[in-house]
Amino acid sequence: MFKQAASIIREADTFVITAGAGMGVDSGLPDFRGDEGFWNAYPAYSRLGISFVECANPQHFVADPSFGWGFYGHRTNLYRDTIPHDGFHIIRRWIERSSADYFVVTSNVDGQFQKAGYDDDRILEVHGSIHWLQCQKPCSDAIWTNDEVIRIDERTMRAREPLPRCSGCGLVSRPNILMFGDWSWLPDRTHVQESAFERFLSEHAEHSIAVIELGAGCAIPTIRATSERIGWDLEHATVIRINPREPEIKAPHISLSCAALEGLRKIDEMLQESITKPCPVPPLPCQAAPAQ
Repeated sequence: MFKQAASIIREADTFVITAGAGMGVDSGLPDFRGDEGFWNAYPAYSRLGISFVECANPQHFVADPSFGWGFYGHRTNLYRDTIPHDGFHIIRRWIERSSADYFVVTSNVDGQFQKAGYDDDRILEVHGSIHWLQCQKPCSDAIWTNDEVIRIDERTMRAREPLPRCSGCGLVSRPNILMFGDWSWLPDRTHVQESAFERFLSEHAEHSIAVIELGAGCAIPTIRATSERIGWDLEHATVIRINPREPEIKAPHISLSCAALEGLRKIDEMLQESITKPCPVPPLPCQAAPAQ
């Protein structure tokens, strides 16, 4: 299957990279799959018996903003310090080698694709980004970059004052991320990205498209659904689904049961072999013996 995936990559002139939470695990980012995974990453919440869903709630910025920013501030600092793993760069090399066009669609809010050098205008962050802020109310449609220094007491997982605030009304601000039970998220930035992505698909509908899906699970299936929509709607698109737990996808699309970085490296090895392997020399044509 890796050989088949490498063939798809080699022949593609357009790439769509669709990425879920599993893409960040190889960079050392925590796996929030299930309460146990979340609590392993954040023991303070385990002691309190608080789940990821309960932490990722916009009401904390209203009722207990120090708690809200304790969770999101810690993640902000973590993502700022994280170095994207080599898989990000492997895909960029494929794109550059083919002089191909590309677009990234991710449910991750960590900004790792931008940090790895992908063009911000070619990225759709379906759940927003932790690197942008908005008013908790909101008092306006303003969205601004998160340049805040957020200090966290990691024993209690609470943020210390001063907390980020809205310059319009003075209330504590919040990340421009779609949270659970969220009626206050400002989606304008993501809507602009969505429009750019749909234009991209329309312009490349007749191209040979490799959809590389990485670490996208079934619990929140937005990314998987996006990959499948492209794979089934566009005649020349093929999905390569890389997932260690939930890799299933119907043929002619490709299923690889492994982690993101492992899968990308194995495909890259196949591509390198095809480049360096010498072409066989055809035999010389037979010649008739000269007449005696």
